[in-house]
Amino acid sequence: MDQVFTQQAPGAQPPTVRPRLASIDYLRGIVMVVMALDHTRDYFSNARADLMNTATLLSQGDAALFLTRWITHFCAPVFVFLAGTSAYLACKRGKTRAQTAAFLATRGVWLVVLELTLVHFGWEFDFDFHFEVLQVIWAIGCSMIVLAGLVFLPLWAIAAFGLALICGHNLFDAVRPESLGPWGGLWTVLHRPGLIQPVPGVRAFVAYPLVPWIGVMATGYVFGQVMLLENALRRRWLLVLGSALTAAFVVLRATNLYGDPHPWTLQKDWLWTIFSFLNCEKYPPSLLYLLMTLGPALLLLALLEKETSPVSRVFVLFGRVPLFYYLLHLPLIHGLSLAVAVARYGPRALSFGEQGNSVPTDAGFALPVVYLIWLGIVLLLFPLCAWFADIKRRRRDPWLSYL
Repeated sequence: MDQVFTQQAPGAQPPTVRPRLASIDYLRGIVMVVMALDHTRDYFSNARADLMNTATLLSQGDAALFLTRWITHFCAPVFVFLAGTSAYLACKRGKTRAQTAAFLATRGVWLVVLELTLVHFGWEFDFDFHFEVLQVIWAIGCSMIVLAGLVFLPLWAIAAFGLALICGHNLFDAVRPESLGPWGGLWTVLHRPGLIQPVPGVRAFVAYPLVPWIGVMATGYVFGQVMLLENALRRRWLLVLGSALTAAFVVLRATNLYGDPHPWTLQKDWLWTIFSFLNCEKYPPSLLYLLMTLGPALLLLALLEKETSPVSRVFVLFGRVPLFYYLLHLPLIHGLSLAVAVARYGPRALSFGEQGNSVPTDAGFALPVVYLIWLGIVLLLFPLCAWFADIKRRRRDPWLSYL
């Protein structure tokens, strides 16, 4: 018979069901709001640079745009890490390993389906699925499917597996998919961003290769143990772990020995040298990228433990309905951008970017306007998320755990 992870002595009382930890929802809510900034910039900014990697901005000298892009680097690692933590905490609330595994597997498949359908529609506003971009929801879904198998292992084994993927995957940065023949597509899925053709007539761009993200979720799952410690001890552990990861980033990055394919270099002044130092690879996330983001995130989590202001309750609410928020914010941002474009340029704006209808050079807005639009979008999302959070609070329908 399946048992909860910690064995109980004969005659012992069942473990007390622990309340949901607001600090986790608080941090998750913060990264969800920051994520909306990145996507608002995608659709409303007048910047013409390719911002898939902030290295582009180092050559252009736009500090504000660099920092706007860089701060959003925290979103995906924190969200994936906390997804693993939440899975562990759900198990400790009374689920068996088999129940946890079944939920992770089915929710993982569901997330992949959402990436290929509703998320695709939110980005593109079409149902032509001959070209897909596999991004963070796909990575979370696939990581959950893998974690569904890992939960049957001892926690030390899960930790070793996750850390091996995070710390070791940069050893294979030089391996190119084309050098692997028929296995090149699999290598693209696992390690190196690029195009694949899973079936004839369908192409996909793998923006989030899986190996490091699987490691992040696995270590997040083991980290769940820390979140079950007594409050004062938990805060000490968060401060120690966060400081250690951040210090490891600084030391490894300073040496340029290992952990990121792009060494930092001296720039025109001290500010841009710092930016070069911070400019770590996201696609896929390097070891240094993950240390740079997860270390400060754990320090922030320690600070959020005692935060109970009205502002905190807004972020906590967003953090309790993250997938609902995600599925809403993409079509909202995209739809508003189209409405603004049509208001400025007329119906031809609906076909900007197509052959013979290029985007006007004056399209988009400067960063201050982008920030105002972002705040407006967050305000529009709040009542909808509050409505759905109230439904989840009052009802226990199984389908609600999948949204």
